[in-house]
Amino acid sequence: MKASITDEQFFSNLLHLPKPSYPFPDFIHPDFQVQREEYYKWIDTEYIIHSKEAREKHKKHNLTDIAARGCPFLKSLVELRPLANYTANGAMMDDYFDRCSREEMYIIMDKIMALVSGSVSREPEEPGIFHLFWQLRQDAVRCAIPENIYNRFIKSMKDVFIGYAEEKVYYRTNTVPPLSVYLLIRAETSGVKPYCDYVALQKDYRKLPDEIFDHPFIRRLYTLSSLMIGIHNDIISLPKELSREGDTMNLVKVLQQENNISLKEAYMRALDMHDAYLNEFELLQRKMSFFGEYQELVSNYVHDLGVMISGVYAWHTNDTSRYVNNGYVEGEYTNKG
Repeated sequence: MKASITDEQFFSNLLHLPKPSYPFPDFIHPDFQVQREEYYKWIDTEYIIHSKEAREKHKKHNLTDIAARGCPFLKSLVELRPLANYTANGAMMDDYFDRCSREEMYIIMDKIMALVSGSVSREPEEPGIFHLFWQLRQDAVRCAIPENIYNRFIKSMKDVFIGYAEEKVYYRTNTVPPLSVYLLIRAETSGVKPYCDYVALQKDYRKLPDEIFDHPFIRRLYTLSSLMIGIHNDIISLPKELSREGDTMNLVKVLQQENNISLKEAYMRALDMHDAYLNEFELLQRKMSFFGEYQELVSNYVHDLGVMISGVYAWHTNDTSRYVNNGYVEGEYTNKG
């Protein structure tokens, strides 16, 4: 790891560069503060595997606010809770297993998927990551998430974990991936596709038939949402990732290596890619005129995908603790190999 640096050094090269922006409104769920309190309790009772320093840092991150901003129109805290669990537990799990191997991550994924799918129904005896994912399923059953939406949600979760596993190859060798590989992995590790599925629980979107969610236009909007959020996360977290070895899954680093250009040039190209994806999202949003009786409902759903994007970005821009110097939680898992 690189030597300690000052806050001024940490941000000096990036402070004055342009940032992403969105034309979509952003909101926050009215129960966000109550959900925060539950999150703090999760950290104190479930995340005892983390050091006290790590737990206190996590509390400052308010990770459940991402769910509250991404799906602000859910009817109740009960409906918000499974998404908040996935968000906070997934992020803290990713931090904890930061330097585990690809093979270990696949084993972890299989355990999680067995719990969230219900194929393993017994409650884990120990508190922690797996117990929280078991709890996610209990809460999903409690709020009667329709089976088709829940199955899409956990399938997307699995794809996120596959992305986590595949990026370990690059993290553990401190290797920057090729752009094509980065795009495939980042579309999953941004963690956004489960959000796209969960947006369907808001308003009347659960009335939409499955074939609409499988439509190529909708699937492409999911990918665009994932890449935009992945890139704006890369941009915001870049100072942190420039200061740590192994943080190679960042578009700015990828473009800098692939094109042999300066950091600033790579940053601007990353922003250009983000804006191109945003333009494509808006184009598809305008051109969807083939959903018949569901046209208005689909249009509103796509609008709320935009709200989700703005909401997640609002969390990133309001956060003053996770991506600042020494604010990130270092991985505490001890590698077996």
